[in-house]
Amino acid sequence: MTDTFVGDAPRTETTAGRDGQATEAGLTPFIDALRVPPVIKPGRAEALRGITIEQKTSWVRLHSQLPPTKVWAYEGHYPGPTIEARRGRRLRVLWTNRLTGDFPVTAVEVAATPEVPAPLDQPGRGGAEPLAGVAALPPWVVTHLHGALTGGGNDGWTENAVSPGDAQLAEYPNDHRATTWWYHDHAMDITRWNVFSGLAGMYLLRDDEEDALRLPSGEREIPLIIQDRNLDTDADGRLTGRLLHKTLIVGRDNDGKNVTIPFSGPYTLVNGTIWPHLDVDARWYRFRLLNASNARTYALQLIDEETGHPVTGAVHQIGSDGGLLPRPLPVDGPLSVAAAERMDLLVDFGRLRGRRLRLVNAAPGVAHPQVMQFRVGAKKVTDSFVLPAVISPTFERITHDTAPKHEHRLIALTPPGPVGNGHPEMWELHETDPDGITFPSEGIIQITGPKGTMRTYRRGARTFDDTLGFMVRHDDWEQWSFLNLGGAGTHPMHIHLIDFQVLSRDRYPAVPDSPYDNTVGGTRSPLQYGGDVPIAPGDQGWKDVIQVPPGQMVNVIGRFHGAKGRFMYHCHLLEHEDMGMMRPFVVMPPEVLAFHHHHPGDDHGHGEH
Repeated sequence: MTDTFVGDAPRTETTAGRDGQATEAGLTPFIDALRVPPVIKPGRAEALRGITIEQKTSWVRLHSQLPPTKVWAYEGHYPGPTIEARRGRRLRVLWTNRLTGDFPVTAVEVAATPEVPAPLDQPGRGGAEPLAGVAALPPWVVTHLHGALTGGGNDGWTENAVSPGDAQLAEYPNDHRATTWWYHDHAMDITRWNVFSGLAGMYLLRDDEEDALRLPSGEREIPLIIQDRNLDTDADGRLTGRLLHKTLIVGRDNDGKNVTIPFSGPYTLVNGTIWPHLDVDARWYRFRLLNASNARTYALQLIDEETGHPVTGAVHQIGSDGGLLPRPLPVDGPLSVAAAERMDLLVDFGRLRGRRLRLVNAAPGVAHPQVMQFRVGAKKVTDSFVLPAVISPTFERITHDTAPKHEHRLIALTPPGPVGNGHPEMWELHETDPDGITFPSEGIIQITGPKGTMRTYRRGARTFDDTLGFMVRHDDWEQWSFLNLGGAGTHPMHIHLIDFQVLSRDRYPAVPDSPYDNTVGGTRSPLQYGGDVPIAPGDQGWKDVIQVPPGQMVNVIGRFHGAKGRFMYHCHLLEHEDMGMMRPFVVMPPEVLAFHHHHPGDDHGHGEH
């Protein structure tokens, strides 16, 4: 990678870059090689003693045409080192805050204008002043191992962040099937900016079942951590390399503060490099894909550069958030990956010898769709790997008919509006008697389910600081139903501690074509079940993040076992999470819970969803 500073291409126009290649948003795609994060693989003795991972201020090059970028990063690497652990081998990590200096992110809020109708597609502040207070944020951080089954005291509770010189000690039992987890900052109210600053990395868990598959490994098993970012510019329009969190203003709340949509940016980074390339041999590779973006959902498609056509027959998904799938799934169309979702992919480059391939974001309306480029060697290579017909013989699919006895929870994801002070909210609903209720009433939702039964629900909690609403008996199975009333796009919902499976996706009307009155915050008449939506094959494995589109109730089931304590569930759009779409829940031994003085909203066993 060259050390020459360029950064003087126009901000918005497409121009010719190095070697005559077209530039996008001032940078030339595919001129920099993909970086692979270093690996930390503790041995048995080291895992018992524990390892130390320091959060450090560092300077990195996101692209060879940029000046260095200041980041906050684990061990100074952006993204952080990949941690590898074995199933059942406990690992202690001392996450140590060694961060120094000013906050490395500039935050602005901008409005679209006739002159600049899509400001988020362009670098620079667009004349907006930096958001007051962000520059003065202290290095206050806490690490959450996303997907881990670990006690509440080790989970990275959002308010238990630490300052420079202090450390967070966490212990991970790793009692879980082989899978792809990731670690990231989870500090209360500022997760969106702390993760944006660089605090994220991958965590791989191995087991004997995975070993037996003899999947591509070593240099042919590569993490692909995808993020989108924006960059600031100087007074002359030159890219400075400084991280820019620019969001679009869509209104004002009752306090006169701006209401903005979640972040999206013009530059796509893979492993911390903007639009990189990777040289591969003509053989099988395994890619551990993670969408670590703040909010963007990708529709990933592999394109043959010569023909311009999608590549078919070469890509197979073998795992999801919670581990291996029962069998490989061909991926020929766009692969939808929401924020925090992981995909375990196998790619047969043997059938693509000598070709150049582009991974693009095929989602509608994306101004800069490039993600990365694969350059496949022309030499024929002997490869002994054969794609197995069965990936995980131990996998068991759960359905409504086979689900263990379980409790029910219902969460409504509301539109932004006057009831939520301009922001979408997450309502915990509890069944109530409709007698004496005038419709519509704030916080009252009626639903007619698949069996024709009409039920009435009352809101019990709506913000993080509201009274605790969900108390779970340890070892119980529970069905959680997320109902998206519309108005704020798809929410990727994440439950800490557990893996779950999707039982069903049910259609219900969404605003504006809905009996839900957004000015009141309740239904005028019951929401009517409109049939089911097929569950995508990739969503039929174990998950810990699930996409909940507008007009759907997504029903998931999981078992709360193996750990106890206070945890969180939330929308994994980090801007939504920071704005209040996050709630606590507690898992307790049932023998202890029997003596608890208060059972908030206890409607165990009710509902048909």
